[in-house]
Amino acid sequence: MRAWQVHEGRLELVERPDPEPAADELLVRVLACGVCRTDLHVLDGDLPVHRPDVTPGHEAVGVVVGAGPEVMDPRLGSRVGIPWLRRTCGRCDHCTSGHENLCTRSEYTGWDADGGYAELVTVPAAYAYPWPEDLDPAANAPLLCAGIIGFRALRRAEVPPGGRLGIYGFGGSAHLTAQVALAAGATVHVMTRAAAARSLAIELGCASAQGAADRPPEPLDAAILFAPVGELVPVALEALRPGGTLAIAGIHLSDVPPLDYQRHLFHEKQLRSVEANTREDGRELLATAARIGLRVSTQPYAFTDADRALADLRADRVNGAAVLTF
Repeated sequence: MRAWQVHEGRLELVERPDPEPAADELLVRVLACGVCRTDLHVLDGDLPVHRPDVTPGHEAVGVVVGAGPEVMDPRLGSRVGIPWLRRTCGRCDHCTSGHENLCTRSEYTGWDADGGYAELVTVPAAYAYPWPEDLDPAANAPLLCAGIIGFRALRRAEVPPGGRLGIYGFGGSAHLTAQVALAAGATVHVMTRAAAARSLAIELGCASAQGAADRPPEPLDAAILFAPVGELVPVALEALRPGGTLAIAGIHLSDVPPLDYQRHLFHEKQLRSVEANTREDGRELLATAARIGLRVSTQPYAFTDADRALADLRADRVNGAAVLTF
């Protein structure tokens, strides 16, 4: 098969033997794979690779073509979604209390194990999502990380009913989260540097869109930081009303400048992180997407152009989410 790999800070297209599924895994022929900013962090070394020459990609949709001997329901010929969360221990306090995203022995697709920038990929059967037949893989693959992580970040932000949400950065995850918040009755204000992203925000129904560090037109009840820019943390905190919450959605963030307690954190403001997701988050997001008709803004790239897709993402030339098609 053909696969992309991260080798010494470069993305290379190589030929590899077809992977063999482990006893509890499915073998999947990839139809489409979203391009996530986390893939860029792996390539750039912000997230040092856990597996040499790893194949990135954790928003993959494909057809099951094989399975290991312990898989009771191999679902051969059916479509599945392959997300970021690949495996947890299932036994620790976090796993048994509904917080498997915090499992210290968790593994991740495209980081600990080869991901979806390949013609074939394996996935533990228990962590693959059944893919709805009416969802086009190329048009909806970003739901598997951008959608799920944004959904969890929205929960962590605790937007009150009818509240005012600020979104900092407006790429693949943020434009999906905004739609979920709008459908729930929130007023959404977007702060982002790209003019095309600001236009998309207004098109989707957001109340305002301005520059990344600009003040929103009204105080915010909650905010989510999607841009991996630590300098925006005090900016977003200062925009919150008393009692507001800022959730940081990314796995990587540049250094945060010193915070002034009175300006940024006093009045019971909260600063929260978001780590991965649970499988329940994914199931609920896919159900919500079907219920509200979530619109995924995508920019397609041929599988052989994965390097160009990541370069465009780095340069903010992608409006919405990039998707590799096979």
